[in-house]
Amino acid sequence: MQGDRRGFIQSMLLMGGLLSLSEARAELLMEKNLLTKLTILHTNDVHSHIDPFEVNDPKYPNLGGVKRRANLINKIRSESDEVLLLDAGDIFQGTPYFNLYNGELELRLMSQMGYDASTMGNHDFDNGLDGFLNVKHNANFPFICSNYDFSNTILNGKTIPFKVFDKGGIKIGVFGVGVELEGLVGKRLYGNTVYNDPIEVANKYAKLLKDEQNCDLVICLSHLGYEYSEDKVSDVVLAQKTANIDLIIGGHTHTFLDEAISYVNKEGKEVLVNQAGWAGIRLGKVDFYFDKISKKKLRILQQKQGFVKVD
Repeated sequence: MQGDRRGFIQSMLLMGGLLSLSEARAELLMEKNLLTKLTILHTNDVHSHIDPFEVNDPKYPNLGGVKRRANLINKIRSESDEVLLLDAGDIFQGTPYFNLYNGELELRLMSQMGYDASTMGNHDFDNGLDGFLNVKHNANFPFICSNYDFSNTILNGKTIPFKVFDKGGIKIGVFGVGVELEGLVGKRLYGNTVYNDPIEVANKYAKLLKDEQNCDLVICLSHLGYEYSEDKVSDVVLAQKTANIDLIIGGHTHTFLDEAISYVNKEGKEVLVNQAGWAGIRLGKVDFYFDKISKKKLRILQQKQGFVKVD
């Protein structure tokens, strides 16, 4: 049996690359216990939307809601062995819940849903650094901020630059980059926070996670925005000007992507970009398959839908 498995692995490797498989073939190999399936679930720009939209809302009638999202997450977890749940920022601001509870309710609910990590968006600074710190203890998950330097602020040591997760023997490295705060957020709100270039920072931490931490998958939580007409750093730019990133989970521009979009990085390798709109209307979903012995990631020919509607 072990020899058969080795033979299968060797047949997958093509001149150092990986064989592309159909989803049906991948699922069949899953049944034979040859592959590990990792499901990445994600949200962004939920903006304090605890309840579903009203039934008569002109754009999103009766969509969203934390309770429905929680039920959907639990259903996916019951069907999948390895699941990672992430958020790309802007948890706060948008409904009276934030005005009443200053973000405490949002973080408590995310903790109950079992979020693994989040990064910070610009609206997560809306109550200032002290306001964020006052409610942060309600989150039992880390905030991963790689290009915001909080050294000279009260958030020093309260966020982390990266984290490595282990799911079924697959090592997943996660780091986070945020949008420039100057001109977007009042100076009094972010204080002495230093903004570092997200492309330089992304290259640094992606290489660290891939080469030093030996991660099988590297994910960037980005609150830069998907794409701009002007010359401004975005997820698309980040994907093309970096290396070692497998998936960019985006936020900030409230972009509804129906599937993860494939780009080519600066080394000619594939990187996926996904974003799930806003307000918790969609739950982003991207599946990856790995060989159980080599931990190599397989490329799936027919890509799965990049979201699940929260209704």
